Amino acid sequence: MATKRDRLTDTEIGAALASLPGWRRDGERIRRDFEFKDFVAALGFIAQVGALAERADHHPELTNVYNKVTIALSTHDAGGITAMDTALATEISARVPA
Repeated sequence: MATKRDRLTDTEIGAALASLPGWRRDGERIRRDFEFKDFVAALGFIAQVGALAERADHHPELTNVYNKVTIALSTHDAGGITAMDTALATEISARVPA
C-alpha cells in the first residue's frame, strides 16, 4: 500500500500536474513561478507558504527576486516527487491571488 511519502510514478505525476495549472516537472521535483505586483506582495505570499509548509511539516525550496517567487517541491527522503509535494502544491495554488 502506497503512502504519501512514497515516490509517485511518472503517470501519477502527470495526472497530478494536469490539475495543477502553472506547475511543471523539473527532474525529480515540481516547480512553479509566481509573479506579484511588488516585493511586499511577494513576501506576503512567501509568509503564507511558510505557514502551510510548517503545518504540513514539508518544506519547499523558495527563491525570491523582487516581485517573483519560485517554489520547488520534492520529498528528499523519497528521492523524488510524492503525494506530499502535490498536496502542498495544491494548497499553495489556492493561496495565489486572482
